Amino acid sequence: MDQLKTKKILHLDLDSFFVSVERLIDSRLNDKPVLIGGTTDRGVVASCSYEARAYGIHSAMPMKMARQLCPEAIVIKGNSMTYSKYSDMVTDIMREEVPLFEKTSIDEFYADLSGMDKFFGCAKLASEVRQKIIRETGLPNSFGLSINKTVSKVATGEAKPNNQLEIIQGEEMPFLAPLSVRKIPMVGAKTYQTLRNLGIKQVKTVQEMPMDMMENVLGQHGRALWKKAQGIDNSPVIAFNERKSISTERTFDRDTTDVVKLKGIMLAMAENLAYQLRRGKKLTACVTVKIRYSDFQTQTLQARIPYTSADHILIAKVMELFGRVYNRRLLVRLIGVRYSHLVGGGYQINLFEDTEEYINLYQAMDVIRERYGDRAVLRASGIGARTISRSNPFNGKAPLLLANRRA
Repeated sequence: MDQLKTKKILHLDLDSFFVSVERLIDSRLNDKPVLIGGTTDRGVVASCSYEARAYGIHSAMPMKMARQLCPEAIVIKGNSMTYSKYSDMVTDIMREEVPLFEKTSIDEFYADLSGMDKFFGCAKLASEVRQKIIRETGLPNSFGLSINKTVSKVATGEAKPNNQLEIIQGEEMPFLAPLSVRKIPMVGAKTYQTLRNLGIKQVKTVQEMPMDMMENVLGQHGRALWKKAQGIDNSPVIAFNERKSISTERTFDRDTTDVVKLKGIMLAMAENLAYQLRRGKKLTACVTVKIRYSDFQTQTLQARIPYTSADHILIAKVMELFGRVYNRRLLVRLIGVRYSHLVGGGYQINLFEDTEEYINLYQAMDVIRERYGDRAVLRASGIGARTISRSNPFNGKAPLLLANRRA
């Protein structure tokens, strides 16, 4: 317990990140309601300014509804490559200034500053990091500082916009008590509705309930939620490493030049790894294709891309790289795909180009895969790649075919 009390965990978030980047590019957007995302009525909101939020607009809302709520809003499609560049700039500052940091999404970071009080002062260091980000990138940001991740993340939310808040050791429960239970990380819409149905609105109510009661209602999820409400969170800051990757390879029993077969397997690999990203709540920024020929000569080709976990983006890039690196005159012994430079994050970065139908499609496909295996639903041209699966194929069920849309 003494070791826990000495922890100093920083949570730093870039305020309205996509909007802030657009305002750096065009200052005429300052102080105006701005929506980033699909520009058609079928698109969705990827991000919105605080001025737009005042109208009840939020991310993942259908663009048509957002425009109805705020007709004067300025709608921008957004440029995910530009946002990735600014994210990398902040990552470089974190790498230079703090001893240990974790990048949990394109615009969100944790840092373990434990022990820095002996040399500098944790609050002072955190404040100087925040000011350096503002000075060198122009991006407004907020941070929370406390003894653990949960309290620091909630504190960041209370500090916004463009501010900072430190929760002194021992003040975790009083700080959390008056807040809405929705402020606790891990409380989504479904859990929030369950709690509301029980008459639970404030964190204080959860703090006063027996842990067993929460567990009876929500299972293990309820136990974890109860601990967070008490300000208890022992999860460590996991060091960020851009070289983290996932990959898969296929070695053929007989070397081949069957281009249809090769393309089908490459597509299936790309699709399966994209699903693995989404299941692990990860995004990739680098795609690599590998080919080994019958003479054991190996060639690889890689490309940096905006952070994504979307099938249609990753499949297109894999097939492009394969077309560039493949030598049709030589027999192929092995092919492979790797996604690297992984960061934590949901589907937000893909909302710029996708319609609501595509987002719903991915969610539906992934639900089927979770239940019946990761190749229970796949594109028709990848049906021949039977050995790509990382889990039990189909659980005895036949795969559901998906037409090759945008792939």
